[in-house]
Amino acid sequence: MKAFVTGGTGFIGRHVVRRLLDRGYEVVALARSEVGGAMLRDMGAVAVPGDISDRESMREMMRGSDIVFHIAAIFDFSPDAVAQCEETNVKGTRNVLELAFELGVPRIIYTSTVAVFGDTHGEIPDETYFAGGPFLTEYDRTKWLAHYEVAEPLIAQGAPIIIVMPGAVYGPGDTSWLAETMRMFNRGLLPILPGPETVLTFAYVDDVAEGHILAAEKGRVGESYILAGPAVPIGELVDFWSQLTGKPRPVARIPARYARELAPITGRVQPALSLPQSFSGEVFRTLGASYAGRSDKARAELGWKPRPIQTGMLETFEWITATEPPDVGEREKRAAGFIFLAATVLLLWWLWSRNDRNNGGSVDPVA
Repeated sequence: MKAFVTGGTGFIGRHVVRRLLDRGYEVVALARSEVGGAMLRDMGAVAVPGDISDRESMREMMRGSDIVFHIAAIFDFSPDAVAQCEETNVKGTRNVLELAFELGVPRIIYTSTVAVFGDTHGEIPDETYFAGGPFLTEYDRTKWLAHYEVAEPLIAQGAPIIIVMPGAVYGPGDTSWLAETMRMFNRGLLPILPGPETVLTFAYVDDVAEGHILAAEKGRVGESYILAGPAVPIGELVDFWSQLTGKPRPVARIPARYARELAPITGRVQPALSLPQSFSGEVFRTLGASYAGRSDKARAELGWKPRPIQTGMLETFEWITATEPPDVGEREKRAAGFIFLAATVLLLWWLWSRNDRNNGGSVDPVA
């Protein structure tokens, strides 16, 4: 069986490639750089130069595939990456899915996300949930377009597409804002937590990769499958990190309605000071939101069995500890300093606005 994979050098893609190889698939994967190609070849895959923005660069190597896994996407909240979301997440997806359909590939697995639901406002929906906005990030918006204006119309035309929808993916090897936050916590550089009421449904990367393979082997064409574990508020998650690692909890928490006020500021400061992407304006706009979904369908139809979040988080912290550099970097120091400064500004603003209201003013600090 020949499997063609996009995004095979990415966080989820690497794990999907390994699992396909372990199952005896011949894996052909796109590589945009020689470094990525070497990584794929070391795993045992066939690495081919190409880019999802160039449909013809994929044609010959995709031809004859039994399955196509389209995993490639931009999930990065830095300003430069945000500017590329439309090109990669929408146009690139159209190139891959339309080409696979044109070539008659029998099965196409497309990696969407529960972020297409946007803020579910505390609800934990299934795959039938639909919301057309508003979108808090460019990632949400462009993945919505790829899901509902590219993949779904192709399914209606007869394309054999199966959609998987991971939640917040974490685990060893992660470089996202979540991993950055975990690293800061592990170093004692998260003294203040903004938006503790933000809710995410988490999924360990190995489990998400297994969900992709199960969707290819057992999924029904035209169906979507959420791959997500429990829905957990970030504040509770950080408390759990403290129990798990013995590291102290943040000394203060800033409610999301106040912290979101910093989004325009962090959007400018984060790139200027090279702060972690968890301080980007995009991430701050999501504070207080619920990014959630329930995986009952994947469990029932695919036999998907995600590990407990306790196990996955422990393995992730073990990896973080093992890969920590010996000294705290300047980037992390700047981030910790920014947290203290931001918290001070918010506290003063809140005290001023409360005093103004007590004196008959009309200032409302709720965002």
